[in-house]
Amino acid sequence: MQLSFNSATEGVRKAVSQRASLLLPVGMTVLLIIVAVLQYRWTTQLNEATEVRVGSNLQSSMMAWNLDFYGELSAICIALQVGPDSGARDSWDDYLQRYAEWSRAETGPDSLENIYKNPDLVENVYIWETSQLAKARLLRLSPDTGTFELSRVSGGLQPLLGRLQENSSSLQLALRAWKFPGSLSGRQPQGGDQLSSLHLLRSNAITGWQFDANIPAIVHPILRPRSRRVFSGRRAPSIQDPVDWIVVVLNLDTIQKRILPGLAKRYFDKGDRLEYELAVIATGQAPRLIYSSDSGFGGHSVGLYDSTMNIFGPPAESVEGHFWQGVKNSEYAQGNEWRRFSGPVWFPVVQYTSEADRWMLVLKRRTSSLEATVAQARYRNLLTGGLVLVLLAAAMCFLVIASQRAQKLARLQFDFVASVSHELLTPLAALYSTGQNIRDGLIQGKSDLIVHGSIITSQTRQLMNLVNQILLFASTENGGNRYALRPLQASEILQCALKNVAVLLDEMEFEVEQDVPAALPSVAGDLSAISHCLQNLIVNAVKYSGKNRWIGISVRLQQTKDHRDEICISVQDHGLGIDILELPHVFEPFYRSPSVVSVQIHGTGLGLTVARRIARALGGDLTVTSELGVGSVFTLQLQTAESLGTVEASATVGNLGTRDE
Repeated sequence: MQLSFNSATEGVRKAVSQRASLLLPVGMTVLLIIVAVLQYRWTTQLNEATEVRVGSNLQSSMMAWNLDFYGELSAICIALQVGPDSGARDSWDDYLQRYAEWSRAETGPDSLENIYKNPDLVENVYIWETSQLAKARLLRLSPDTGTFELSRVSGGLQPLLGRLQENSSSLQLALRAWKFPGSLSGRQPQGGDQLSSLHLLRSNAITGWQFDANIPAIVHPILRPRSRRVFSGRRAPSIQDPVDWIVVVLNLDTIQKRILPGLAKRYFDKGDRLEYELAVIATGQAPRLIYSSDSGFGGHSVGLYDSTMNIFGPPAESVEGHFWQGVKNSEYAQGNEWRRFSGPVWFPVVQYTSEADRWMLVLKRRTSSLEATVAQARYRNLLTGGLVLVLLAAAMCFLVIASQRAQKLARLQFDFVASVSHELLTPLAALYSTGQNIRDGLIQGKSDLIVHGSIITSQTRQLMNLVNQILLFASTENGGNRYALRPLQASEILQCALKNVAVLLDEMEFEVEQDVPAALPSVAGDLSAISHCLQNLIVNAVKYSGKNRWIGISVRLQQTKDHRDEICISVQDHGLGIDILELPHVFEPFYRSPSVVSVQIHGTGLGLTVARRIARALGGDLTVTSELGVGSVFTLQLQTAESLGTVEASATVGNLGTRDE
């Protein structure tokens, strides 16, 4: 009953241990999958953040570039001080004087007044006078002479001036509605009237200027009032109030050779060269290249660049000509819309056809495209995360393996303690019983005394062998053994080993068959160590031979892979044999086959371990071949004295170079 209970307890313990061993890798695998998913999500988010950061930095630089470009163009606009109602208070002489003062102003190079001062940017300033009843005329402002010069309308200006004259009549209504809301309908001005007027006018003190992308030029309307009637406390406009225009023709050569290169260097310079290839392209029915930082750059489709910006913004109708409202309504700050966006509407573009003539700023990274840069960052993050996961998986695998090995070692040590306890208990019980018989006076004659003496001797020898086996295992564990090497004959080794186990062989009635050829070369070794190793193999054969009482010992000479001679001593039995799955473990410390334990064959699991360690310490090895139910062959391989170079009578060495496991 007690045995059944112990067996059941052991079964439960093993089941719990197996379940725990199974749950640990499963739990770690689930954890690893969760970490991998989270790592992928974090990498994706990091990639998106990187793309937004790169795009935001590039967009900020392009917006700053756009602001400075606007500053260059708007300097003359600010100097002329033109507004929608300027015609009521300013004459042509006022504009001429302001233009002359601006072109002749001398300021220091670091002053704020000089930051956007480029007189060479302005090629000519004209007054397109259409307010007179007679034929319209073009007046050129000459700051050098301080006069107005009547100019002929050139072919380049003709499309612009013609369009301005066509729009003069429709602009009159917008100007009157802006200055006198509700004046035309005879009712009080409402908020909707003001917004509608502003929408039609597309103008205030600065953004009233419009840009012609073809010449290029910037223009501004001027209302020339005629009537002096009063309406609601203010002068009421006449239906015939005409409109004149100020036309500032820009120097395209200055824009191309000085302003745009300077802006490119200011915002995109990274030491010896620009970080980006940069170009300004005029689109429309006849696209043309305004500026390019590199020869041949800018001739591709706009969609092939890393980022593009409409320099003068979207059509004024979409943002009503107001910068802050345009910024508020824009969508380029969201997602990756920074790749294609419009600048603030500093100057609404004068359009001649339904297709806008736009100036586009286009950029492309020199080393790699922004998409490639972001992709590289993504791959780098994924690689780093993958490497971390691989290391984590490897660590988890090592942890599982170490845990299993620790469990296995603990189980083997437990079995070893149990086996050693049983091995110690058997001779001690015999000694105790013999001692009691002697104490109780049960020894009657010399024959009984001899019998009890032999029992005491054999059991004591068994105890000594067991203790020596454990001590020898401990000494081989830390490599502290030292061996006295000398040339030995195989027959000498066999004779010594068989002498030590002769009593056991006689008691168990074993037949030992020897096959030892003559004239074999000697081996270099320690007789005591080699004979102990061979003795362990013979004892092992005795234990596991079962009912068969035969052991075969053979010696042969063979060559190793590196063409060295070695002596092989094989111990064969026709016993239980070893399962092929257990063969890799038979030389492990404390290991005993479950089938052997089940049939209650006693042992410590150290004999084969010690034997192999001794063989390898002497430069040899111990191998095994076995078939379950047929028997086993253990082969002790020892190198010859000549191959080791130990031909002297003796030499004292420590552990020789052991073979790899």
